Amino acid sequence: MEVKAKKYLGQHFLTDESIASRIADALSPTCHRALEVGPGMGVLTKYLIARQQLDFRAIEIDSESVDYLHSHYPDLKVIEGDFLKMDLTTLFHDTFAVIGNFPYNISSQILFRVFDYRNLVPEVVGMFQKEVAERVAAKPGSKTYGILSVLLSAFYNIEYLFTVSEHVFNPPPKVKSAVIRLVRNGVTALECDEKLFVKVVKTAFNQRRKTLRNALKPLSIPLDGIDEGQLAKRAEQLSVDEYIYITKILSANL
Repeated sequence: MEVKAKKYLGQHFLTDESIASRIADALSPTCHRALEVGPGMGVLTKYLIARQQLDFRAIEIDSESVDYLHSHYPDLKVIEGDFLKMDLTTLFHDTFAVIGNFPYNISSQILFRVFDYRNLVPEVVGMFQKEVAERVAAKPGSKTYGILSVLLSAFYNIEYLFTVSEHVFNPPPKVKSAVIRLVRNGVTALECDEKLFVKVVKTAFNQRRKTLRNALKPLSIPLDGIDEGQLAKRAEQLSVDEYIYITKILSANL
């Protein structure tokens, strides 16, 4: 299948039907509503349409792709717009999964958007640049463990599903891709100030080479009460629970 890449979006279109089928099959059997982000020419779309009892919609920013989808899938509800700017509460009457072969240059932004709407999005299945997928799925202590690793794993179980060759795209990217799945872990709220939690995590990783004692100085909050062993660690060495503990103490020190 020959398709034109939307270079301004950083989009590389998937041309391997078997990969598209595997991505669609990665959605949980209990998923009843799903939103595909950036369907392009519908390689993944048709497999999602084929799923029975799935209330499925797609959001696409490129008008040419929207026209293509309307003509080839007339029964599909296509929303022309920007996923990163849209109020996601208006799309369905209930929770919904997010799925897609995500444009590389906005894939991290898509996940931050999912985090913001975490109580609305119980599941995500997506293809990312392999480096991004590994970072999201990373565990404490890994060099790839970062802000998204902490924020998302606080609310989601994250699974690295499979690696995808660069040769199944048009045009071929210079890097490999990977598919990951995120499923809500049952945590509805953290035992701390969630806004401060996000701020603490981002501040710590913004100076990840420094120990926590020095990395958190920009917060201008006394560190009294935080375990000395934790203050001696660097951002990538701390678990979600440790970040929650630190946030609770910082809240008390405000």
